Amino acid sequence: MTTFSDFRYTPVNPTPAPEPPPGEPQAPGLGLLAGLPGTWKGAGFNAIWRPSHSTQDRFLELNLTAETLEFDDQDLGSIPNRGFMQDDMAMTGVRYLQRINDANLHAGLHLEPGLWLNIPATTAPAVVPSVARMASIPHGTTIVAQGTAASVDGPPQFTPVDLNPFVVGAGPGTAPFPEQNLAAPTAFRTAGPGLTGITQAMVDNPNSVLAAGIEGKTISNTVVLSVTTSSTPIVGGGVANTAFLAGVPAGGPNADAVLVTSTFWIETISAPEPSMQLQYTQTVLLNFNGVSWPHITVATLTRQ
Repeated sequence: MTTFSDFRYTPVNPTPAPEPPPGEPQAPGLGLLAGLPGTWKGAGFNAIWRPSHSTQDRFLELNLTAETLEFDDQDLGSIPNRGFMQDDMAMTGVRYLQRINDANLHAGLHLEPGLWLNIPATTAPAVVPSVARMASIPHGTTIVAQGTAASVDGPPQFTPVDLNPFVVGAGPGTAPFPEQNLAAPTAFRTAGPGLTGITQAMVDNPNSVLAAGIEGKTISNTVVLSVTTSSTPIVGGGVANTAFLAGVPAGGPNADAVLVTSTFWIETISAPEPSMQLQYTQTVLLNFNGVSWPHITVATLTRQ
């Protein structure tokens, strides 16, 4: 029986052209995505400002997470893109499935099927070799995030991130909201068993969880995959939402995802034991009530 993971592109009917015949374009291979295939498991932290249809417009949900991220063991083969302003080009890629649960409450939080693509340089538009992540989220959002890949010696560098909201278009936020102070009681933040193991330091800078994930480890090489749905620095990408998320013009969106940025680090660990580690940080801006609310997810995963 043929399964989905057995699927591979087989280009057919190359576009005719004058002498010499062009044949099919050659795919670039997985390139720096080659470290992704396999099953990764681990833990992380999720923080999301949710709309609240009550006496206050927001609720801050905080979760310790347990995650499984599975990539197919083989690439998709040569994926042809037919060219008009330039010759045909071909990409390759790998399929993935991400599943995230709340580690305290054992409840499902996130399910994401998608693809990572390795894209060669193009002339129309003039774009350097790039990578792209295509994802579908059951809440009603799909994304295409494109960016660059690089290999560097040594461990990753983590830039601090925060949950500070800001007026749409005015960001980033410079001051925390009351719900970000775990010492301040509120009915509009995760409480009780769901807050077990979550610290103020994690809320202040979710990327501090990633820094803790490399303590005591010697990392000899890091592949950095940085992608965004913004049209800069690479033209392309974007976010699409269902009608409910987009809301109505008179009242604004219910929770419109407008921007996704993420960085994945594929790390080669040499000590204390040789292993492969995958870390990522992702920020999604959700717009509602005239404010952009950061939704930040981080995780540290080990290849099984």
